[in-house]
Amino acid sequence: MDPSTGSSIAAPRAGRREWLGLAVLALACLLYAMDLTVLHLAVPSLSEDLRPSSVQLLWITDIYGFMVAGFLITMGTLGDRIGRRRLLMAGASAFGAVSVLAAFSVSPEMLIACRALLGIAGATLAPSTLSLIFAMFTDPRQRSTAIGVWITSFSAGGAIGPVLGGVLLEHFWWGSVFLMAVPVMALLLVLGPRVLPEYRAPGAGRLDLASAAMLLVAVLAMVFGLKEIAQSGVHGLPLVSLLVGLAVGVVFVRRQLHLADPMIDLGLFRSRAFNASLATNLLGIFIVVGYFIFVAQYLQLVLGLSPLEAGLWSLPSAAALIVGSNAAPRILRHLRPAWVIGAGLALAAVGLGLLTQVGGSADLAILATASAIVSLGLAPVFTATTDLIVGSAPPERAGAASGISETGAELGGALGIAILGSIGVAIYRGQLATSLPAGTPDQAAAAARDTLGGAVAVAQQLPAEIGTALLGAAREAFTTGLQVTAAISAVIAVGIAAAATVLLRAVRSSSEAAPTPAAAPEPPVAAPEPRAAAKPEEPVQVIRTGGGCFACPPGERSSPAA
Repeated sequence: MDPSTGSSIAAPRAGRREWLGLAVLALACLLYAMDLTVLHLAVPSLSEDLRPSSVQLLWITDIYGFMVAGFLITMGTLGDRIGRRRLLMAGASAFGAVSVLAAFSVSPEMLIACRALLGIAGATLAPSTLSLIFAMFTDPRQRSTAIGVWITSFSAGGAIGPVLGGVLLEHFWWGSVFLMAVPVMALLLVLGPRVLPEYRAPGAGRLDLASAAMLLVAVLAMVFGLKEIAQSGVHGLPLVSLLVGLAVGVVFVRRQLHLADPMIDLGLFRSRAFNASLATNLLGIFIVVGYFIFVAQYLQLVLGLSPLEAGLWSLPSAAALIVGSNAAPRILRHLRPAWVIGAGLALAAVGLGLLTQVGGSADLAILATASAIVSLGLAPVFTATTDLIVGSAPPERAGAASGISETGAELGGALGIAILGSIGVAIYRGQLATSLPAGTPDQAAAAARDTLGGAVAVAQQLPAEIGTALLGAAREAFTTGLQVTAAISAVIAVGIAAAATVLLRAVRSSSEAAPTPAAAPEPPVAAPEPRAAAKPEEPVQVIRTGGGCFACPPGERSSPAA
């Protein structure tokens, strides 16, 4: 609201430069998502070449995700302080350079170290790109569209990674999957300074290294404990790890309460909109990761598809997520987030219910259709919750809020693997223990009970009759595990839909068809970037609830707890 005239001042609309910048950011996100999935296809060939132990192989595949999760909030906060574009460029440079080292690794230890460094560099990408989007797109409707593109890039990366990785591995050595990063990062380094604005929090203090270390320990301990439970069951090590993570997390929170310039603005958690959106986003990722790990194995180990064929059959799900992500901004212009989120989760529950029908002659059609329905339902959920989470924070904290959002997603994925994965494994082992064919050697039976992959491997070494019977029993047990976890996921989706609809019913989307919220005067900045010189000091996202509004522009009454 202009104080002199009383008229509304519309937020400035993005132009060609900002949309080109969004395309560059989307490329970086696409690569980030590809790197999370593509290595799994290369495991057989790199195992033959580097000959890692089982423990080393586990660290090769997991250390990237561990380091990403541990550094997301720290990198988001660091970007707020030193500049989001500067951090993105530094991370892109490191990502490209370390990718080359990883491609030519000569030992398991070298590859593990490279994957860890890639995780640290990758942690700069998601929070930097998302916070830059909030700086570049101040018009609420344009920002929702940009977030949809941002989410689409992750989906496209997850879909392209297995397909492109499969093609490369058919013609080149395992290291070629890492070299995909080099041209993309080179393009980002060339175009980034030209099309991306710089933004840093005015008057931000130095990064508190003690807080960063505590946060790293807390997140890594939690993620490690959850994944260890999924892989080995409940025992002393993961329980100790979870307790250490919780204890260090409590100390971290207490420290933030006493710092003049904390890493995380704990005041955000007083907003019902922020908390409900964060929890909904986390549980949505929980559902996706939890059921998808079974679908991916079902395609290859039950239906016998190659990795490339399995990747191609996952394309309908990725296409549905792309369609849903791009349709979400238009829907949110007319409906409140509560209804969009509730309807999306209900649709996902329908798809998960359909997934319980696998096990017959139409499995591929059921899997493709069910996965597409789940993705189509969850895509608007992720768009709406991401907008609310980061939009709840003032602009100078957007990087930290982006880090919180992405860390929540990482924890949701780890929880999905640990809880739903453990349930599925328990069902598989319990049913297989009672259906093993007579005459199965003890060693083969133990390998089969461990994993479906182990059952497939030992079945090939047994006499034809016993091997066929063992494989049939293992596949039937795995199918039962998939059906039960899909049913549980459907129930969870319905519960989240009901809770989110109630908790967010009074919250408006920033892009809902309504008068454009007022924008504060734009302070002059010394930087030559035209967009960087016009960043509002007050939040442009207005979240209104029954008790007032959170992150209100000047002149509106705010409520500390929505």
